Amino acid sequence: MIKKISGYIYLALCIIFWASIPVASKKILIELNNLQTLFYSTIFSCLVLGIILLIQKKHKIIKQISRQDYLNMAVLGFLGSYLYYVLLYGAFALTTAQEGFILAYTWPILVLLLAFVILKEQVTIKKFAAILISFFGIIIIVTQGKIFSLTLTNFSGDLLALSGAFVFALFSILGKKHNFDQTISAFIYFLSALFFITITVFIFSPPKIPSQKIWLWLLYNGILVNGVTYVWWFKALEKVDTHIISTSLYLTPFISLIYIWLFLDEKVLLSSVIGLVVIVIGILLQSYKKKTASV
Repeated sequence: MIKKISGYIYLALCIIFWASIPVASKKILIELNNLQTLFYSTIFSCLVLGIILLIQKKHKIIKQISRQDYLNMAVLGFLGSYLYYVLLYGAFALTTAQEGFILAYTWPILVLLLAFVILKEQVTIKKFAAILISFFGIIIIVTQGKIFSLTLTNFSGDLLALSGAFVFALFSILGKKHNFDQTISAFIYFLSALFFITITVFIFSPPKIPSQKIWLWLLYNGILVNGVTYVWWFKALEKVDTHIISTSLYLTPFISLIYIWLFLDEKVLLSSVIGLVVIVIGILLQSYKKKTASV
């Protein structure tokens, strides 16, 4: 019982901190661009995950990992910890926090699409209906409810957010093929991301020194949002039933709307809420499994 309670606490902490991604990103993007934001945040993420690795004494296992596994983790890190965040922070720089985050959170439905293509999973009526429902939710959000006019409110920002969702879905699908140690893999993901973002930022946008206020948000984003939460997430996976975790995660964008309303000078649109509800209905539909009676 105590084990499950601690698992629920870890899960709740992940949801609480991940829901704050739009707020932290918007606060940092006041002074830095998306590349500089990722550069500084990734440094702190690598440091905190490296310290956790040492505390757990898993640094000894690193020597036992094959070169091929290192390469696979580096590729996954490029997708999930580098490219995804370049696109996500880029979306936040161009569009509203609510619109960017909700569209980026369509990755579960894109996982379904990629599963058809990459994993050759069977296309069913239920899955096809789930895709259509979620797609309708996207249309509601990007048109701010003006679905018949099909006037996009911010094409570039919306495209970056949806591209980020696609990249994270690809990261999730490819990650299913491997069984890496979770803490080590998270560290390698961010270490490879640091390698890629360091090259990128010095070529396209040399880092500048932010103000003290921005440093605090960078520390928060790097250490908590993209650092310690990964360890909490792994502990939650060990102690809480998978279906409870997968369902609970869809609370994240709803809580983020509350954060946006409280901490950002941004009006939460009714169309965003309705679109989010429609998207979540589609996601839950495709993940719902009818229970069979026991005999």
